[in-house]
Amino acid sequence: MFRLMKEDIQCIFEQDPAARSTLEVMLTYSGLHAIWSHRIAHALYKKRLLFLARIVSQISRFFTGIEIHPGATIGRRFFIDHGMGVVVGETCEIGNDVTIYQGVTLGGTGKEKGKRHPTLCDNVLVASGAKVLGSITIGENSKVGAGSVVLKDVPADSTVVGIPGTIVITNGVKVKGKYDHQAMPDPVADKCRMLENELESLKERLDEIEKSAKKEGNLL
Repeated sequence: MFRLMKEDIQCIFEQDPAARSTLEVMLTYSGLHAIWSHRIAHALYKKRLLFLARIVSQISRFFTGIEIHPGATIGRRFFIDHGMGVVVGETCEIGNDVTIYQGVTLGGTGKEKGKRHPTLCDNVLVASGAKVLGSITIGENSKVGAGSVVLKDVPADSTVVGIPGTIVITNGVKVKGKYDHQAMPDPVADKCRMLENELESLKERLDEIEKSAKKEGNLL
C-alpha cells in the first residue's frame, strides 16, 4: 500500500511542474485524495460492502469535487489534474499512466445494464471538459481533446477532437479531410451574409421603383 502511495506521489511530480514538495502534494492535491479514497471504496465494493463503499465515495466527492464510483477499476499512476467536476462511472476500466483533467466525464449513455462505461487503455490523456460516453474503448497512447464528446471507439495512437469526436491524427499522421478548423461552418456568419444579400436585393428593387415612379411623374 505504501509503495503504491509513494508511486502516486512520484507520478504527480512527473506530471505537474507546479508540485514543489511531498508535503504539499499529500495535503493539497484533491486528485490524489480522490484516488486514495477510491482504493478504500473499491476494496469495500469487492467485498460486497456496497453501502459502505458508496459512503466512502460520497465523502470523497464532498471534499474533492471528484466522483469516482466504487466499482470503477483503476490502474497504477492515475493522475487527475485539478479534478473538479470529474465523474468516473461504475463499469469504467482505466489502465496505467492515464491522465485526465477537470470536468471530464467517463459516463454512460442511458439505463443499459452490464458494461456501460468507457475503457481507457494505458497512457491515455483526456483533456478538460471532455465527455467519453458508453461502453467504448480509447486505445493506448491516445488523446481526447478538450470539450470533445466521444461516442465511438478510438484506435491506439490517435487524437480525437470535436462534437461528436472525430479522429484527426492516427499513428502520428494527420487524417486528411477530417475536422479542418479553418473550414468549420459558422452559422452566424452565414446568416449575416444572407441578410446582406437580401438587403442588397431590396435596395436594388427600391431603386427600380423610384426610377419607375420618376418616369411616370414626368409623363404626367
